[in-house]
Amino acid sequence: MSSDYNQHKYDVLIIGSGAAGLTLALNLPSQLRVAVLSKGGLSEGSTYWAQGGVAAVLDDHDTVDSHVEDTLIAGAGLCHEPAVRHIVSDSRASIGWLIELGVPFTRERQQDGSEGEDFHLTREGGHSHRRIIHAADATGAAIFNTLLARTRERSNIELLDNYVAVDLITSHKLGRGGNRCLGAYVLNRDTGHVETMAARFSVLATGGASKVYLYTSNPDSASGDGIAMAWRAGCRVANMEFTQFHPTCLYHPQAKSFLVTEALRGEGALLKLPNGKRFMDRHDPRGELAPRDIVARAIDHEMKRLGLDCVYLDISHKPAEFIREHFPTVYERCLSYGIDITHQPIPVVPAAHYTCGGVMVDQHGRSDVDGLYVIGESSFTGLHGANRMASNSLLECIVYGRSASADISARLDDYLLPTALPQWDESQVTDSDEDVIISHNWDELRRFMWDYVGIVRTTKRLTRAKHRVDLLLAEIHEFYSNYRVSRDLLELRNLAVVADLIIRSAMQRHESRGLHYTLDYPQTLAEARDTILQPPSADD
Repeated sequence: MSSDYNQHKYDVLIIGSGAAGLTLALNLPSQLRVAVLSKGGLSEGSTYWAQGGVAAVLDDHDTVDSHVEDTLIAGAGLCHEPAVRHIVSDSRASIGWLIELGVPFTRERQQDGSEGEDFHLTREGGHSHRRIIHAADATGAAIFNTLLARTRERSNIELLDNYVAVDLITSHKLGRGGNRCLGAYVLNRDTGHVETMAARFSVLATGGASKVYLYTSNPDSASGDGIAMAWRAGCRVANMEFTQFHPTCLYHPQAKSFLVTEALRGEGALLKLPNGKRFMDRHDPRGELAPRDIVARAIDHEMKRLGLDCVYLDISHKPAEFIREHFPTVYERCLSYGIDITHQPIPVVPAAHYTCGGVMVDQHGRSDVDGLYVIGESSFTGLHGANRMASNSLLECIVYGRSASADISARLDDYLLPTALPQWDESQVTDSDEDVIISHNWDELRRFMWDYVGIVRTTKRLTRAKHRVDLLLAEIHEFYSNYRVSRDLLELRNLAVVADLIIRSAMQRHESRGLHYTLDYPQTLAEARDTILQPPSADD
């Protein structure tokens, strides 16, 4: 046994430090010992970078029924109405909780320029009302920073950065009968050793998997870890074919993955071709305010039709003061690349943005594995259907963080702390001297996913992708079995699993619906059905 080996014991182990994970941690009873893990810095996840805001029924002229209806329409027939209603009905209370914590949401300006009492609400694609509460154009950072500050005040919550989850520990894997989650094996990046974390309850709040694509608005951490770990533990996944491509990411060689918030279009920004002509009206009567899947496909179509590298998003017709006040983050970032959005249009391209499918859970966040909860983008709640409506995702994180914490609190007497968990066995592995294989496979995976399983698909492309991913899975499994784990290897392993799930789901859907568009099946079937994948066994 290594001298660096540690076994930790917690009441609740939360893997992921974004809005969902921190919300759950803050709502748990203070007598519980709670750990929140982040595989890098605590702010590395997608929450911090979310710009637009949170959709909620806050205006007296808006209603729960209207928000539900808008969501169902955007979801193209695949939303689960009970889940949608559960989330939307809790939106006012969830926003109220965030306000009580001190999240600095933007307020309306008075005629004299001073800040008023009412919060400013904006409108985004697919919404019939102004219902997006925001903190300028850096809402995610405002929410994350507030949640983190409040979490640091809680002595019972341990924040652990640079800890990468390797796999969940289950009673099935240990041959103890049933399939209860007992904790997780976690790589301590500071020591290089895998540690054991036992827990009465485990929560996956690891975010999405858009890093499986070559071009994405997501941070590097979005590698589908929670979905892959839950799948290997025996959880079903649903609707993995629906990856939302954000229509407008900044096109610049140095910008990497900077997202240009949809709120610009909500405030009147127009999409244009290089010659200055608009094109969205030819694709949808709602123009720039059409749902994201329609806008992304329209941009993709125009780029391919004309051989363009990008299209342009223009808000320069608005007053410069208005632009700088409402979109300071976008203004400053674009200016750093020599683009003054008060006078110039923004070059934009679509990029993978949000994973609409995920691990199947109930309205409390419970998965198929006993004692394992999955919340946030890793989960499939039924909210998003075939296309996520703008700004519903942060709302889902808050609502399910609160719901899961309430359910865990009610079940405390039913779960004892697991004992005598085996340590991670490193006796048969060595250090790799060929990490180039990891980087090569990572690049190959993301490129063929972009080329073959992107915005527009065909059966032939999907078949090619399936063949490639099968070869990669075998190669990665051999590498994983023989060498010590690292963050890069663990993320590659998880991305390959998620890529396989996306491809298999896409191959099963013989229609075009929402975010899944295939040239071989352009029609939408009369009956909407979820694509549900069942793991062959819980220990594969």
